[in-house]
Amino acid sequence: METLSIRELQTREEIREAFPIMKQLRTHLDEPTYLDLVVDAQENDHYKMVAQIDEGEIVAVIGFKPMITLYYGRFIWVCDLVTDADKRSHGVGEQLLTYVQDWAKENKFESVALSSGLQRTDAHRFYEEKMDYDKVSYVFKLPL
Repeated sequence: METLSIRELQTREEIREAFPIMKQLRTHLDEPTYLDLVVDAQENDHYKMVAQIDEGEIVAVIGFKPMITLYYGRFIWVCDLVTDADKRSHGVGEQLLTYVQDWAKENKFESVALSSGLQRTDAHRFYEEKMDYDKVSYVFKLPL
């Protein structure tokens, strides 16, 4: 992968092109639901979607949004991070997460946070050992 570039996805067509990669993480979503959720999040929640592109093909995607809470203060929440299964362990996820960390610093945010499913042990190792993130809490969810 020598021709990597990072680009924010803004149009509906750009977002649609990222669906095959995002589907590897968000397996429960179909394309119309995915498109509606991303567009709604962009319009109403300041969500940004950024892709790593290799020779014209999207190989990884990260979605994030700025937030403010009393616990974290002003921070960036990483909602989604996925690298194509065939491209993992080549530094692509690291580059996207570093992009978000740099974006956060440039925009005067205090930290970057994310959650990761309990079963995703490889991802946890990546966040803790490679990216130096601390495990600080559990996330709880109640379906309504």
